[in-house]
Amino acid sequence: MSTHIGAEKDAVASKVLLPGDPLRAEYIAKTYLKEVVCYNKVRGMYGFSGLYKGERVSIQGSGMGMPSFSIYATELITFYGAKQLIRIGSCGSINHEVKLKDLILTTSSHTDSGMNRERFGTISFAPTASFSLLKKADEKAQELKVPYHLGSVFTSDQFYDDRAEEKNTLLQRYGTLAVEMESAELYTLCSRYGVEGLSLLTVSDHILEETALSSEERQIGFNQMIMVALETLVG
Repeated sequence: MSTHIGAEKDAVASKVLLPGDPLRAEYIAKTYLKEVVCYNKVRGMYGFSGLYKGERVSIQGSGMGMPSFSIYATELITFYGAKQLIRIGSCGSINHEVKLKDLILTTSSHTDSGMNRERFGTISFAPTASFSLLKKADEKAQELKVPYHLGSVFTSDQFYDDRAEEKNTLLQRYGTLAVEMESAELYTLCSRYGVEGLSLLTVSDHILEETALSSEERQIGFNQMIMVALETLVG
């Protein structure tokens, strides 16, 4: 067992999906996997392993924000030997071409996080996706006929930010597609430990247009993202 994941080492697969919401982890496991086993309930952050197309896959809730995500991703990599990690989450679009329910294959992530400033000091580290996973996700999205965008996002430390409008306007000018809270940490950790990482995001709200999906619409959109993620890992 690691500090925050109450499972034996062989309970977690080398291929892991990381939704922020632990209840969504439960939904995905019960909907898409066979022979499902719940390996973690510590702090209510559920983790499950099961079979997709006969291959073992794990699904681990990660919480919200880079600090929480970092705990689970680090333990999955260093203690359980995870080799391929795909974040599946929501985001807010800051680009008029990126619509509600669209899928984003995240190539890289800017961040204002204090975590990377602490790590790198004056160095502006560029957290980027693993090319092999990105390429495969691109192919799978096309095969599944899921509309998607390729591009960078902004990982923010703050959900409620007094400077959000200023930051979003600047980032939009430089081609940033959306705002979320975890991708930069995934890409940083994967670079640190030499494993593969990819962030797939569904647009759940449009910040510029002040629109958002209903609960039912989020469910449909997330199912498309989940299928792309699973096919990328196993297909």
